[in-house]
Amino acid sequence: MKLNTKTILSELKNHIPFTLLATLIAVILVGIIYKESILISESFFYIIHPLHLFVSAIVSAAIFYKYKNNFIQALLIGITGSIIIGSLSDIILPYLGGTLFQLKTSFHLSLIEKPILILSTVIIGSIVGIITKFTKTPHFFHVFLSVFASLLYLLAFSTSLNPIHFIAIFFIVFIAVLVPCCVSDIVFPLLFVRRKNEKKNI
Repeated sequence: MKLNTKTILSELKNHIPFTLLATLIAVILVGIIYKESILISESFFYIIHPLHLFVSAIVSAAIFYKYKNNFIQALLIGITGSIIIGSLSDIILPYLGGTLFQLKTSFHLSLIEKPILILSTVIIGSIVGIITKFTKTPHFFHVFLSVFASLLYLLAFSTSLNPIHFIAIFFIVFIAVLVPCCVSDIVFPLLFVRRKNEKKNI
């Protein structure tokens, strides 16, 4: 199956409004928390981030298994896809964005710091995806989790923040979520299979 540019751009276009809304809501909520001087610690990130990977693994494994009935391959796709893309959206892109806007963001890779938590989460998520074949419903939940994970990473691991920085944070989180989520849930698993039915919706 060939995934042409038009298909990918169409998926991104469909996700832009929802991602914008989710990002805006998340930034406003966290902004209120920040204003009330409620401490956002690393523990918040290490709750939301694994949840994000869990849902991502469900979707990636389910989509692969939908088109190719191979348990082991679907499991591997769910594991690798969720970790690689999840780390990109929740950690790497927020870190690069924070560095670009001089938020003094430190780098923390969850797979290295908490390997048992991360690996067990994505393995279970992949198995759930294969069994349930969930694709659409978890994806919307996935976007919300990704938004909050990216946002919490910036707030938990940045030492220089003020209200003006939340404008930069909004754009960082939006970019960090939009492309990786679409790639993880739709493009990545389909790179490894040939679509059996062109009429099936992803």
